[in-house]
Amino acid sequence: MLIRATTESPPETDADTVVVGMFDGKGVPHDVEDGALGALVDSGEARSEFRALTQTHAAGRRWILIGLGARDDFDAERARIAAAVALGRACELGARTLCWELPHKVPDAVAGALVEGTLLAAYRYTAFKSDPGEDRAPETLIVSAHHDVSGPVEIGRAGGEGANRARDLGNSPPNALTPAALAARARELPGVQVDVMGRAEIEAAGMGAFAAVARGADEEPQLITIRHEPVGATGPLLGIVGKAVTFDSGGYAIKAAAHMHEMKFDMCGGAAVLEATAAIAELGLPVRLVSVIGATENMVDARAMRPGDIVRARAGITIEVNNTDAEGRLVLADCLTHAVDEGAERLIDLATLTGGIVTTFGPVHAGLMGNDDAWCDAVAAAGEATGERVWRLPLDPAYDELIKGRYGDLINSSEGRKAQSITAAALLQRFAGDVPWAHLDIAGVADSLGRPYAEKGASGWGVRLLVELAHRHA
Repeated sequence: MLIRATTESPPETDADTVVVGMFDGKGVPHDVEDGALGALVDSGEARSEFRALTQTHAAGRRWILIGLGARDDFDAERARIAAAVALGRACELGARTLCWELPHKVPDAVAGALVEGTLLAAYRYTAFKSDPGEDRAPETLIVSAHHDVSGPVEIGRAGGEGANRARDLGNSPPNALTPAALAARARELPGVQVDVMGRAEIEAAGMGAFAAVARGADEEPQLITIRHEPVGATGPLLGIVGKAVTFDSGGYAIKAAAHMHEMKFDMCGGAAVLEATAAIAELGLPVRLVSVIGATENMVDARAMRPGDIVRARAGITIEVNNTDAEGRLVLADCLTHAVDEGAERLIDLATLTGGIVTTFGPVHAGLMGNDDAWCDAVAAAGEATGERVWRLPLDPAYDELIKGRYGDLINSSEGRKAQSITAAALLQRFAGDVPWAHLDIAGVADSLGRPYAEKGASGWGVRLLVELAHRHA
């Protein structure tokens, strides 16, 4: 979909379909010559209740009127939802060029949110459909405003397209999206430097935790490092780390068959990191960035790690494996150390890490834990801005007692899975060292958000948050 901003009024554009929003107590901001839009309001057919839709033909084009509810309640997230709802009607009407009239006196961020909601709602995954059917989404989206909103519109475009690319990766079947395939995608990114380590290099680097997870898989593990350091960029080096277990059987702690097919989504953290990096580079944000993605499968064979094994991470810390399905923290432990070794001065990691976070927050929030209040506040603010909301959980030192090892330094899963999400983060904290670090457990939000712009399948969650964080960090 082509995206552009304009200061032309909607009738001056080449749009065949125009979307106009209405707030409570207000009519349409502009009417057409014959008063057709106002007549819809007067008749009660057009209503201001949030998401209420109607349409008409006037002045040689289609007009979609959508209720935006109370002005005080209208924010960027409501704009995304309204854009998704309006897109559904536009697709039904066969719109090819869609124009949104930016509501008056709203923050510029709403312009970007309208773009995001439209792009995300237009997403379809048809790579393996013999007959994908007709793509009825418009070819062009125009955002019309009284002033120049091209900046937020461009950020919205890059974030929305990046999230959709991450959804493609997440929705891909595990026989197609292998660790090597993910590394190949990283090598396609323009304007960045990419380095990939395979099994032998991972083992030689002393990454015994990551290597242990990969031992049971025939597919070669990949440690993917991407650097974006534009000329003139200053400030602390931002390190973003993603878990990319492209299929998680659970190892010897094998998962229940009923939902094992969903374990292809266990790489969504890594997908978000990869495509956020691509979007950041595309936008040319003046931020120094190192992205680290640990990609592997967690499988079962004679070489696979066993319950009771003790592995030594690159940081020299030993970890007892008492649950082979708590593999993500083993991968991330060495990835965090690698990011610190690469010079990261701020850290954030994304991982579909624990079922406990799904029970706690469902598809509404991701879990946030970290070692630095200011950095966690920055992450939370980026999440609020993008609608990818987080909720902070405590990392009290008392939780460290739950991951103390009997035979090694740490255990990889607390007994009885007590405080499952928090103790997983407590383990990861040991590998961030003194670097300000935030951990996002995205297990509940990585797929099937149930929102109008991301109902089912991979959500691409985290791409837009990371782009916004980098934008603020620059």
